Amino acid sequence: MKRILLSLAAISLGSIMLSAQTFSNPEEGRYTVSTGDVTMTIDAARGGKIVSFRYQDKEVLSQTRFPNSFGSTFWTSPQSDWNWPPVPEYDRLPYTAEAEDESLILTSQKSERFGMRIRKEFSTDPKSNAIIIRYTIINESDKERQVAPWEISRVPNGGIVFFQAKEAVPANNMKGLPFTFEKGAAWYVMDQAKENRKINADGNGWLAFCDNGLMFIKKFEDIKATDAAPAEAEIQIYANPGKTFVEIEEQGAYTTIAPGEELSWTVRWYLVPNDLPEEPSKVLLKKALKTIKL
Repeated sequence: MKRILLSLAAISLGSIMLSAQTFSNPEEGRYTVSTGDVTMTIDAARGGKIVSFRYQDKEVLSQTRFPNSFGSTFWTSPQSDWNWPPVPEYDRLPYTAEAEDESLILTSQKSERFGMRIRKEFSTDPKSNAIIIRYTIINESDKERQVAPWEISRVPNGGIVFFQAKEAVPANNMKGLPFTFEKGAAWYVMDQAKENRKINADGNGWLAFCDNGLMFIKKFEDIKATDAAPAEAEIQIYANPGKTFVEIEEQGAYTTIAPGEELSWTVRWYLVPNDLPEEPSKVLLKKALKTIKL
């Protein structure tokens, strides 16, 4: 396959629009991937983060500018491997950007500590107006690595999060969140507290958030609870103190990667208008399942 290094000019590849915009630092570039009325913006210079996800002119991701409070990022799990802060090569250092066929491909620097790098491949499904993200963890060290893929998306505190699960348990030594289990799903109507709160849950391969007339759904591989990384889970929800932001997170299976091998994992993002009340209901659940064709 032919790869082309993206310049700071707009490039059209079939149904995908890839473009970079110059900011105060002329070396910084943001790339956009669009399908129908949906547009995703990725900042290669800042950890390859997804910094915007819009339906027409309506934004669904958190736009605050405090560190670790905006957009969507990717880490390796379990967190106990690296504690805090996140691995800089994965989370905040620049990624290279390339075009391959009809995809935008971002690649991180190799982690000095772990000997791995991250590749993010963005493409579209025009039939469903979904944006497809294929994450790959590449082991360039001389040791086996045990990891799970982990996507963390930050949204404003003000809507409702829901998914199919029977329970949601407190995680990371934090207090839990006031989930209810009714209407065929687990529901969290966002609230405020003075402390950090987080839950783990064994889901069913999808996770939804509704706010401001939009429904944002992520679809991914459903895994067994026993396949998650230690002390982690398929679905995690974290609420930052106050009315700030909430993280909607999902993880893949905990896997051993041999030296020279890689692990890939795919997440499909959907964003559609929503005129239903942001409260637990069978009709809201039905709309989400219909959108992702489950």
